[in-house]
Amino acid sequence: MSKVFSLEEVAKHNSKDDCWLIIGGKVYNVTKFLEDHPGGDDVLLSSTAKDATDDFEDVGHSTTARAMMDEYYVGDIDATTIPTKVKYTPPKQPHYNQDKTPEFVIKILQFLIPLAILGLAVAVRIYTKSESA
Repeated sequence: MSKVFSLEEVAKHNSKDDCWLIIGGKVYNVTKFLEDHPGGDDVLLSSTAKDATDDFEDVGHSTTARAMMDEYYVGDIDATTIPTKVKYTPPKQPHYNQDKTPEFVIKILQFLIPLAILGLAVAVRIYTKSESA
């Protein structure tokens, strides 16, 4: 049976001399691997004191990297000590009415003026053709 750690216990190990990560509900002591990590030690240190599963998965580690993790395994994390993720809610903003902006008026004019010129040209053509016939 492996040892179960709380987030508070794991969070204490957040330096170059003592670095623990939580990935996939398991705790890993990656202190010895800091210098060898291809992304540098700062990447690992920035993922301490939290659930680093998403950070680990986002990078897309190889199967070799995943197999290496077994040698750094120290125990499991008590899932009840990890705070639940808070869903991001954007701040409330006033409704933006696009129809009242100067840019909208310019876009309408860019459409209507060529259309009016075309209509005028067709009308002149019809008028001049009917007189000459």
